[in-house]
Amino acid sequence: MEEDHRTIRLRDILRSRKGGPTFRVLLFIFGSALKLFFRRIETVNEHLVPDGTGVIFVLNHPNGLIDPALVFVALPRKISFLAKSTLFRMPVISFLLKQVEALPVYRRMDAGEDVSQNLKTFAAARDLLKRGGSIALFPEGVSHNSSKMLPAKTGAARIALGAASMNEDGGKGVQIVPVGLYYTSKTTFRSEALLHFGKAFRVPSVTLDADGDPPREDVKALTAKIEDALREVTINAETEAELNTADAARGVFFSANGSGRELHKRQIFLQRYIGDQSGERPPELAELDEKIVKFEQKLAALKLQPEHLSLSRFTRGFVVKQAFLQTWYLLVLAPVAVIGALLHTPAYQLCKLFAAIYSRHGADDVASTVKVLAGLVFMPLTWLIVAGAVYYFCGWQAAVLSVPTSFLTGYIALVTLEDLEELRGWARAIRMFFTKKESFLRLYVERNDLQEGLQRLGLTHE
Repeated sequence: MEEDHRTIRLRDILRSRKGGPTFRVLLFIFGSALKLFFRRIETVNEHLVPDGTGVIFVLNHPNGLIDPALVFVALPRKISFLAKSTLFRMPVISFLLKQVEALPVYRRMDAGEDVSQNLKTFAAARDLLKRGGSIALFPEGVSHNSSKMLPAKTGAARIALGAASMNEDGGKGVQIVPVGLYYTSKTTFRSEALLHFGKAFRVPSVTLDADGDPPREDVKALTAKIEDALREVTINAETEAELNTADAARGVFFSANGSGRELHKRQIFLQRYIGDQSGERPPELAELDEKIVKFEQKLAALKLQPEHLSLSRFTRGFVVKQAFLQTWYLLVLAPVAVIGALLHTPAYQLCKLFAAIYSRHGADDVASTVKVLAGLVFMPLTWLIVAGAVYYFCGWQAAVLSVPTSFLTGYIALVTLEDLEELRGWARAIRMFFTKKESFLRLYVERNDLQEGLQRLGLTHE
């Protein structure tokens, strides 16, 4: 079946989402920050989200506070979150939570909390869902760096059953939609993110006990169903090495004609290549794994990518002509890019420094969170410092104009540096193509052999 996919744009988010002034300001701030941090944000099968009913979105949790921020700006509906009750006693955070209609969860592990207050949370969830609202939950409970999903905790199922079972209509209006979050490199600036929507299913109505808790067997059954649904839309490898091999195979498979840039195609390929981990890996696939790893090591030593080898199909004259056509605009933008890079380098380095410091004291899934939050502080601070200097020398009119100008130079520098980094790889490939063509052609033939092996295994996207 052909997937329905689209690329998220900031203007689409602002046009389609309704809310008060504070909500829209938050949406603009976090949407802008994420669109700068990620080169592309894509959704697939968004059409599966039901209309006219309350929805509980359940998601995997690989990337700290970036996950809820991404959900906040990219899901097709206005989302409420469940947050631990202690956060609602913090002045600023409490204000922000109320703006996004967050609901408090009272946990036994938090000293002094009255878990019976969760009855009020279920009632609030019932009211929100009956109004056609939506709630986002992370059943794994914590953010993590594992190459596969952690076992789902029962909290999401308890909340879903509690909210559905307190509805007067027997829970008919409450549905669960699994959403898989996939990042090409979750801690790397200008990487890519995907939200993969799965098929919605209804939350059953059950009889709650005196404390408002659903029966354990029902909780266990719904937790298993949530976990299975999430595995359908996420990548789950036993080890990081297995995931890296699958990604190398993905690079080889899609390198022939430049296809596979869509994130959902990458994700589906990785899911199929990793396959069912309950049994032993087939011998032909294990042999292919070994060949792919060796091929990847050869390319890594030369600092090349599989798509660079496609130069073998062209003449030298054609390669030279295309190299010029693809690089001339960089010379035109170079002066502006240099100015933008010089202005923003201190802020960029501070973001990296803060991310490194925080990552030392915890899992590296906080790195991207810190980079985004630091960027929200240091980038605007850079523009204000520049504006202050311009005001001192040139007056307030020039100072006001300097703010969008600083932003524009920074954006041009960002795009130019991205293109330069990509062109560096092609430059290395062109140099080898001209100076060591026989070795280059051998790598090209080896890549084609691996592609044929992958095709024989039926790992196509269709």
